[in-house]
Amino acid sequence: MRVLICPTAFKGSLGAARAARAMEEGVRRALPGAACTRLPLSDGGPGLIESLESAGAGRIVEAGDVSGPAPAGDATTTGDRSRAEVRGRVLLLDGGRTAVVESADACGLALLPPEARDPLTTHTRGVGDLLLAAMDREPARLVVGLGGSATCDGGSGAARTVGYRFLDERGGELPDGGGSLVDLADIRRPAGSSGDGSASRAVPELLALADVDNPLLGPEGAAATYAPQKGADPAGVERLEAGLRRLVEVASRDLEADPGRVRAAADRPGAGAAGGLAFGLEVFLGARVVGGTDWVLRRVGFGDALEDADLVVSGEGAYDRTTERGKVVGEVIRRAREAGVPVRLVCGRIEGELPPGVRGEDGGGRVLDAGGVAAAAERVLRREPPTGGD
Repeated sequence: MRVLICPTAFKGSLGAARAARAMEEGVRRALPGAACTRLPLSDGGPGLIESLESAGAGRIVEAGDVSGPAPAGDATTTGDRSRAEVRGRVLLLDGGRTAVVESADACGLALLPPEARDPLTTHTRGVGDLLLAAMDREPARLVVGLGGSATCDGGSGAARTVGYRFLDERGGELPDGGGSLVDLADIRRPAGSSGDGSASRAVPELLALADVDNPLLGPEGAAATYAPQKGADPAGVERLEAGLRRLVEVASRDLEADPGRVRAAADRPGAGAAGGLAFGLEVFLGARVVGGTDWVLRRVGFGDALEDADLVVSGEGAYDRTTERGKVVGEVIRRAREAGVPVRLVCGRIEGELPPGVRGEDGGGRVLDAGGVAAAAERVLRREPPTGGD
C-alpha cells in the first residue's frame, strides 16, 4: 500500500516535518509493508518555510533580528513579552527570484507565553522588517505567509516599518497594536508612495498567502473569530473590531480618491488573516492576497503525490469549523475524497463530525507530542484498516 503522509503543524508541539515522521512511525507499525511518502504541508501559516524546504524547493537564509510582536520593557508582564527582537528567516526559491517569509516568525502567537498575549497591544512591525530584509535580496517576487499571529492591528505595524504614519486627532503617533486604532484620525503615506496607497519600495510582485477565508470585519472577521484565542476578552474584541472598522474608514479617505478599493479589500475572503495583516499588506503595500493552501499544494507537488497514493494520512492540532475555511487539511480531505483515496486523520482534538468516509483519531484535547501522534496514527489504522471503497 502506498501511503501519502501529509500533515500540517501541530501548533504548540510539532512542526509539520516532525509530525510527518511521527505519523510514519505509527503507519509502519500498523501497516508494516506500506510504502510511505512524507509531504509536510502548510496553508501559508506557521510551517510554510519548513514545508517548502522539505520539498526541496529552496534554501533558507537569515533575515537577522526583527521586531517581536510585543513592546520591549513592558513592566506589567514577564517572560518573552519583554523581548524586543526575534530571529527572522527568508527562504529563497527559483534561484533567488522568489523570496518567502513567514509572518509568524515576527508576530506569531507561539512567541508569547499565554499570560502575555494581548492583541490590543501586539503588533506586526516585525513583518515589515522581514519584508525589507527579503527585498534586500532583490527578488522578482516576494511571498509572505500569514497565520498563527498574536496580533490584530490590520497590518498597521508592518505599514509603519515602511514609512506610514498613523496619527490621532492631535497629530500624535498612535501606540502600536489594534487597540489604539479606534483613535485613528489621519494616515500619512511615505514620501514617494504611489497613488494607490502602496509603498514606494516594492518588488514587481508581492503575494500574501492567506490561511483562512475570513473577511476583515463583522461576525466572521479578524477580531470576532480569532482575537479571543489571542487573549482578548469580549470588551477587547469589541474595541479591536471598532479599531479595524476605523482603519478602513480613514484609509478609504486618506489613501486615494476612490474609497472602493479599500472597502473591497476589507471584504475580500482572506482579508482577516493574521489579524487583518492580509488587508494591510494589500492596502498599504500593494500585495495580492491569494489562498495559501492552493499555492503551497501546487509548489510542493501535492497533486502528483496524491495520484500515486492508495491512502492519505493527514492531521493538525485541532480539526474544527475553521478547518474548512481555507486550511490545508480541509483541502487535503476534499481533494483525496474527489480522487477516491481513503483518508485517516490524526489530531490533538476533533470537534464535530468528520466528512463522510474520513476516519479520525484524536488525543482527547491533549497537546500531542511525537509519541502521541505515532500512537494515534497506529490506532486509527488498526481500528479501521483502509479499503478501496472506504
